[in-house]
Amino acid sequence: MAQRQAGTTREQRWVLGLSSLASFIVILDAVVIATALTALRHGLGASLADLEWTVNAYTLSFAVLLMTAAAFGDRFGRRRVFAAGLALFAASSVVCALAPNAAVLIAARSVQGAGSAAIMPTALALLNAAFPPARRGWAIGIYGGVTALAAVAGPVLGGAITQGLGWQWIFWCNVPIALVAIPLVLTRIPEAARPSRATVDLPGLLLVTAAALGLVWGLVRGNTTGWGSAEVLSALAVGAVAAVAFAAWERRAAHPMIPARLFRSPAFSSGNAAIFAVNASLRGVIFLMPQFQQVVDGQDPLGAGLRLLPWGIAPFLIGPRAGALADRIGERTLVVAGSLLQAAGVAWIAAVAGPGSYLALVVPMTMIGAGFALAIPAVTRSVTSSVPPGDIGTASGAFAAMRQLGGAFGVAILGAAFAGAGSYATPADFSRGFTAAFYVAAGLAFAGAVAGTILPRLRDRRSPAPAPELAAPSGTPEVPAGVTVRGPGAGLGRSRP
Repeated sequence: MAQRQAGTTREQRWVLGLSSLASFIVILDAVVIATALTALRHGLGASLADLEWTVNAYTLSFAVLLMTAAAFGDRFGRRRVFAAGLALFAASSVVCALAPNAAVLIAARSVQGAGSAAIMPTALALLNAAFPPARRGWAIGIYGGVTALAAVAGPVLGGAITQGLGWQWIFWCNVPIALVAIPLVLTRIPEAARPSRATVDLPGLLLVTAAALGLVWGLVRGNTTGWGSAEVLSALAVGAVAAVAFAAWERRAAHPMIPARLFRSPAFSSGNAAIFAVNASLRGVIFLMPQFQQVVDGQDPLGAGLRLLPWGIAPFLIGPRAGALADRIGERTLVVAGSLLQAAGVAWIAAVAGPGSYLALVVPMTMIGAGFALAIPAVTRSVTSSVPPGDIGTASGAFAAMRQLGGAFGVAILGAAFAGAGSYATPADFSRGFTAAFYVAAGLAFAGAVAGTILPRLRDRRSPAPAPELAAPSGTPEVPAGVTVRGPGAGLGRSRP
């Protein structure tokens, strides 16, 4: 096929466009609800715990099913699973829009998260297979910029739709987009080569689900029932035991969800730790900031969304260039600098936020946007480029799972910090809880910077020496056309997913 000046084929452009579009609506739906939470609290009589579960039901099912969806993609075809995920996402969005109470909405959101789980790892794996290493930095910069923009645009769009049409329409809007995308995915995206013996690790899936659900349940319920209550202690204990059991099972499973060999790469292990912490901070901040604008400053949903626009400036300018920038200065520099910027911006907001303080929040919000616009594409690129071609699907699923688990834990942790120091009773009570939660969010972003320091340096990424422990498993298929293989070790921090 004819090449454009940009060096991409028509098929590559379709893969990039559809992957970015699907990623946009998935990430958008994770955050678009933020400015609708106050409307949900009044319209459905939702409590703080209900609001947290409205967010986390989506995030948890998204996170825990990602690896299973990646395995389904390897077995049945990534393109096919990608399209099926879009269909499930559209159907569950209809149920969300029609939900008569918080319980139905939470249940539908969990199904919507399952659809998202089928979309994200397959989209990222198809993108990686479509672009050779020399062009992946550029492609992931576009993809990462679009997803970062979704995180910022979500509250604004959510506010506009909630105020103009009603909160139900934040879900109705998903339906036509997904329905248009499905036939394009099936007709315009080529299927990539895949392992022929991909299996689903059912015990691993059950254990990681129990671990995530138990720990998040305990965090969400702690301030309501008491941190020493039997319910909370039991939930935390079950979660912790299940997490240990999951780690032990994965070491001896014949077909583990996450092969232990992947963690021998510093880029993979530290990158996953960094995205967990950075996204925990970001999603917790997005959960509370629109509510602050409405409860404390008296804004309507649209006004609250518009006041978050400073978050979008830096992702719009930086995101599409972040992948290529990582080629020149290395992922570690971008991840550390971006995480520190995010931490500083969040701490600044915690220090100055109050009634009528909006102008004082503009600069720190811009810093937060710049921080995650630098960090997220770089860490995404580092993690999935640290594995051999045969493990790209698994690595993509593991990374996306850690990102979403970070978001779920971030909402739960910041919700616990908020409830411990404040409440919805008065604007002053909300401000106290908001400040405490934001200081915790700053600490989470700083933890992301610490994890980023372990990522390989630029010169280490370019080392041609192979890493035998990262050798692809037997039965690895032929690499898709257009992907250059430089040996198992060549991906360590090189051009990204």
